[in-house]
Amino acid sequence: MRGFGELEAVIMDRLWSWGGTATTRDVVDDLQPDRSIAYTTVMTVMDNLYRKGWLVRERDGKAWRYQPTATREEYSAGLMHEALENSGDAAVAFARFVERMSDEQTQALRATLRRAGRKSRR
Repeated sequence: MRGFGELEAVIMDRLWSWGGTATTRDVVDDLQPDRSIAYTTVMTVMDNLYRKGWLVRERDGKAWRYQPTATREEYSAGLMHEALENSGDAAVAFARFVERMSDEQTQALRATLRRAGRKSRR
């Protein structure tokens, strides 16, 4: 799993925050106040995200309506998993990661591990 490029990340962030489907025009109109960007550029990036499997699409008249195939959290989890796999020593990398966690994040990790432990005993 590769991380998104800069414009891919911006587009995915918009789609995730909207929580539904969107056309290329929707995304372009939303991006215009922040940057001058061509419709065709956004269309190409969204088509690339579709071909990479990050978006699904369906026809809406003459346009495509896009929707993410995974949540932001699923994407982040995939990046973290890949980072651990590529670290050389996953146990050491994970330990360093945990050392940098906030108290709130540590509590969330503990709760997740307790839930996972209960599931594995069933």
